[in-house]
Amino acid sequence: MDPVLLGFIGYLLVVIVVGFITFRMTKTLADFLLAGRRLGAWVVAFSERASGESAWLLIGLPGLALATGFSAIWSAIGCAIGIFASWTLVAKRLRIQTEKLGALTLPDYFEARYQDKSHLLRIISMAVIVFFFTFYVSAQFLAAGKVLHTTFGIEPIHGMIIGAVIILFYTIMGGFFAVAWTDLVQGILMAGAMILLPVAGWIALGGTEGIVSAIRDIDPNLLLVTQGKTGHALVMGLIIGSLGIGLGYVGQPHLLTRFMAIRDPNDLRKGTMIAMSWVVVAFWGAVLVGIVGLAHFGLDGLADPEHVMPRVATLFLPAGIAGIVISAAIAAMMSTADSQLLVATSALSEDIYHQLINKDAPQKRLVAISRVGTVVIGIIAFLLALRAEEQVFWFVLYAWAGLGAAFGPGIVLSLWWKRTTKWGVFCGMIVGSATAVIWHNVPVLKGFVYELVPAFLFAAIAVVIGSLLTEPPANVVLDD
Repeated sequence: MDPVLLGFIGYLLVVIVVGFITFRMTKTLADFLLAGRRLGAWVVAFSERASGESAWLLIGLPGLALATGFSAIWSAIGCAIGIFASWTLVAKRLRIQTEKLGALTLPDYFEARYQDKSHLLRIISMAVIVFFFTFYVSAQFLAAGKVLHTTFGIEPIHGMIIGAVIILFYTIMGGFFAVAWTDLVQGILMAGAMILLPVAGWIALGGTEGIVSAIRDIDPNLLLVTQGKTGHALVMGLIIGSLGIGLGYVGQPHLLTRFMAIRDPNDLRKGTMIAMSWVVVAFWGAVLVGIVGLAHFGLDGLADPEHVMPRVATLFLPAGIAGIVISAAIAAMMSTADSQLLVATSALSEDIYHQLINKDAPQKRLVAISRVGTVVIGIIAFLLALRAEEQVFWFVLYAWAGLGAAFGPGIVLSLWWKRTTKWGVFCGMIVGSATAVIWHNVPVLKGFVYELVPAFLFAAIAVVIGSLLTEPPANVVLDD
């Protein structure tokens, strides 16, 4: 058997086994959605990081670096700042507040925090989650098709089916337990791949001198973090737009649930150190994979720049190791898609059925509805992926912007500003998500700056104005 295929199959067997093992641990809705709040710092940190980066880290970011050179580092820097802000500004307070309020989901938190008997915040946040997560999961399926096509010659649609079936299987089986523990394996695999690939490429291409010389012959501007741009194109189009990606971390529901699931809020300091160490290795490595690919293939050597990671792996690594490393790309896709499926599923089982239709529903029925919902949303996302025309990088950024702008300002201000009100949060959700959608679909605006930057800013302003114009909430206590 092909050693590359053997390594890949070995990885898939591991995640399937995890699904079977965790099936028996999932007995209640709290287990299915938050692992019963029983996870330790290492699992939470690796799960948050693996889920946070998705296929864009191993497929999209290297592809961007191949196409644009060292200027891709701005995206990595923006993400690192955003991740640190999420762990330090949101994690501990959200964990304490959600347990105190008995909240299992983000809509749960908003409704309980503001005693919203109208269910307005729950309905709006649920709609935003289902809409944008469907795009997000679609991007992961699309990435699976690309990786398997590049590596094994499998037709993209067949690769998408393989990835979708495996994700749906272990997510349905073990819920958050399965997702978190497979994320631990996937996070280690992703970081390892981002160490091995740049080193192997660096050696094969003659070290720093060989890589720099090859890129200089293509275009000297590719060696510059400014990419030779000046004025508006540099400041707004490259630097602000790339750094702005980091704004989204404080508002991603599938990442915030990791903070809610940790066993002890005091473990989050340790989790921060683990997560940021992972960030340094993985992001810098992803950019360097693209740089190695640029030096070897040039700008036009690949039909799709997002094929660079699997191509570099098969060229510069022994076949068996290449199979394991390529599995990291599938791992990146799976670790995000499963998390997003769980959050979208929670909108159906917890936020619609349990809270709005049948508050006395038995736990077994809620878990069963969650599993059915996971399949339904997965099928819709797969059908959307079949019609996708954009690359994974941009497909992900669209969903990232919508979620980050809709929830980020409301989450941060609700945790740190006592004056934040229900109507302020509502205004922020509407303004943030609407701005992201409109900005993304108007070419002139999209070309000016990445949609998350204006959407997040306008949403934050909307939360503040909406809060100041309405009655302040009573008896609000903010936790340190």
